Amino acid sequence: MGRTAAIFGCAGLSLTAEERAFFRETDPAGFILFKRNCEHPDQVRALVADLRTSVGRPTAPVLIDQEGGRVQRLRPPHWRTAPPARRFAELYRRDPAAGLRAAWLNARLIAAELHDLGIDVDCAPVLDNPAPGAHDVIGDRALGGDVATIAALGRAVMDGLLAGGVLPVIKHLPGHGRAQVDSHKHLPIVEASDAELRARDLPPFATLADAPFAMTAHVVYRAWDADRVATWSPDVIGRVIRDAVGFTGCLLSDDLSMQALDGALGDRAGRAIAAGCDLALHCNGDLTEMRDVAAAAGPISEAAAARLAGALGRRLEPQPIDRAAALAALDGLLKD
Repeated sequence: MGRTAAIFGCAGLSLTAEERAFFRETDPAGFILFKRNCEHPDQVRALVADLRTSVGRPTAPVLIDQEGGRVQRLRPPHWRTAPPARRFAELYRRDPAAGLRAAWLNARLIAAELHDLGIDVDCAPVLDNPAPGAHDVIGDRALGGDVATIAALGRAVMDGLLAGGVLPVIKHLPGHGRAQVDSHKHLPIVEASDAELRARDLPPFATLADAPFAMTAHVVYRAWDADRVATWSPDVIGRVIRDAVGFTGCLLSDDLSMQALDGALGDRAGRAIAAGCDLALHCNGDLTEMRDVAAAAGPISEAAAARLAGALGRRLEPQPIDRAAALAALDGLLKD
């Protein structure tokens, strides 16, 4: 059937025979890891290699959410605790040059850890602009509270990841910062006007529209599509994400298992692909659900395959870095 237009997780620390056979049969576009998949470096390296072997593609992308702060799948004792994005925004307000340098160094160190494991895509940076009174699902994950700060620090994070041979994913398009509820659990509905959204939410994404990957938000924006979340809306994906923002890279749905969405998993995947997402993201490792997602997502389209190839073509060999010196420099910049 050709490569499936999906990115899948797996259940545990190693692949089962059933998972390996499923991946061989469906040939997903890539994979994503979570905390449940990460015990120690040698185990993660082996799992990453096995995932790629299962589809016969040594260049198949392997993703992870390693933002820092609350959202990092790799944790001590084997991996560094990275600071939340807000720390860089606070430093940037006091000293813009120091804030940019610290954000780059932190991203570069994250990339070094990921590259060591064979992981080549990090679902970061978060470019959402939190609105006063919004749910804290974004909170300290945001790189500030104004357009200019988020855009500048987002660029530093992107550049740091790319310098370390890791591809960034900007998220959550077209902006999760106004959501009053957590889309992991409930459906957020944003009532802001088109003018408000274009002034405050879209600009950081437009500034970083050259990112290789982006991820949608499971949020309804009344001004653009009163009935459908962005992930399922051809209007939001076409007129807003592709046209107004100008994003031309590979567009991923957010996790289809999130409770902001309703319906069967296959229906969720089919609607995301039909709306214009290039790849459907399914994270929880449930094999029954993955079978439904694979069947509904279908083979990757020619246009999506081209965008995915363009994104993966931006992987670089890491520039040399003295990790101890970089960490010392980062700690010095963040010291109160």
